[in-house]
Amino acid sequence: METKRIIIKDRENIKDEELSAAAQVLREGGLVAFPTETVYGLGGNALDEDAAKKIYAAKGRPCDNPLIAHISCAEELEPLVKEIPEAGRRLMEAFWPGPLTMIFPKSSKVPYGTTGGLDTVAVRMPDDPIANRLIALAGVPIAAPSANTSGRPSPTTADHVWQDMNGRIEMIIDGGPVGIGVESTIVDVSSPVPAVLRPGAITMEMLREVLGEVTIDPAILGPMSPGVRPKAPGMKYKHYAPKADLTLVEPEGMAMDQDQVMRMVETVRKLAEEKCSLGFRVGIICTDESASEYPRGLVRSIGARRSQASVAHNLYAVLREFDDLKVEYIFSESFSEDHLGQAIMNRLSKAAGYKIVRV
Repeated sequence: METKRIIIKDRENIKDEELSAAAQVLREGGLVAFPTETVYGLGGNALDEDAAKKIYAAKGRPCDNPLIAHISCAEELEPLVKEIPEAGRRLMEAFWPGPLTMIFPKSSKVPYGTTGGLDTVAVRMPDDPIANRLIALAGVPIAAPSANTSGRPSPTTADHVWQDMNGRIEMIIDGGPVGIGVESTIVDVSSPVPAVLRPGAITMEMLREVLGEVTIDPAILGPMSPGVRPKAPGMKYKHYAPKADLTLVEPEGMAMDQDQVMRMVETVRKLAEEKCSLGFRVGIICTDESASEYPRGLVRSIGARRSQASVAHNLYAVLREFDDLKVEYIFSESFSEDHLGQAIMNRLSKAAGYKIVRV
């Protein structure tokens, strides 16, 4: 299959003719990768079971891993769901369009191929002008997981998508680098108490400000049991992972005071030097403040420790760079788990397969 690449020159002044061919591909059951504010998505018609099968095949993704249906306006939600709980309405008003996915009881219109066999459907309204206009032009909700082969770090540029999807899908829309850099927050509003199934840029603090009581699904905190069916993407299987062996180093208690950060940096340096001494190619993920502390290895800062937005934005790009550089071992510093830090640590923990050294 030949994959066509469409470059959007001006994201703020998109012409319908730039996206019309992509919209037609989606209507006809094909696949199109496109930018959102979180990561690049791999889109197919959410109401077409065959399109869902194509998405799973292109990604090499297990078919029990649900897809997120993307809509362009609130009016497009009702046909997809049996009901909209009050918590869902409040979150829609507060955070849509934006990086928030909600899980609702599904309507009969949504095929089980899209929902991973579940009676619920995950829905998001993206706040990206290209994504939003593409969905509107297609005239159907778009099922769109991240546009990478399953398990790899999510793509934050069209070049990342090209690496994984060239020859597998009909089209890639190149809208430049994404803004946030980690996937959307997922909240299950179909349960009596709303539960976060995946942390993201809509943080726990923000959700509680709107809803009051919000719980955290245990799958965020550790590996999911093999026999459990995931209710949302990113819960069960190994995700976000580089090809190298990744170890996360974190302080006990995660207080992140100066002494703990220094011990963490010292441990990362020691582990990296041990592997370098054995002749391995080693990558180090660190911050602006600590980058000069590492004399050996391929050292990459993903931003200032206090700037969670920069850390989230740069994380996947650095993991993919280490793949390109054929790094064999990666050692990463940890980050505080408040606000956006919860999403950063969730992604790093899963990328490491929960291989964590505590100091």
